[in-house]
Amino acid sequence: MASAEDKSGAADGGTDLWSFAVQLRRVNGEINRLAHGFAADQGLHPTDVQALAAILDAEEPMTPGRLREHLGLTSGAVTACVDRLERAGHIRRVRESADRRVVHLHYAADAMAAARSWFRPLAQATDAARDRFTEAELSVVVRFLAALNEEMATLETGRH
Repeated sequence: MASAEDKSGAADGGTDLWSFAVQLRRVNGEINRLAHGFAADQGLHPTDVQALAAILDAEEPMTPGRLREHLGLTSGAVTACVDRLERAGHIRRVRESADRRVVHLHYAADAMAAARSWFRPLAQATDAARDRFTEAELSVVVRFLAALNEEMATLETGRH
């Protein structure tokens, strides 16, 4: 449990570890709330929305194997997830290489439009928050978030 001293600054923009933890939990909770609403609206499981985000954000075409690693699921669970997403029209499976065993997962254009519409309030809230900062400040925020994502990607899951 954090002491009162550790908690100082959590609400007033402090930069101590506790303040970061509080704000990151709040952002995560709000994004999860919106993602769960989207999942329910689309008849999906919350994990399906995580899969869609991974497919959308991938720097190279996503494969079921890479998706399994990213989500930390079993092969069977990823297959079920991909099947649900394909049936719901959110993704397409495409065999793009000479090796017909390689399957790439692509976010379907129509489904992306539905997601954009659903998450438009989040985009508007993000723009409103961005408007409160200078470009220089936003650059630091983006660098921090990128560094945090890099550090978190190295963490092992499970008990320590």
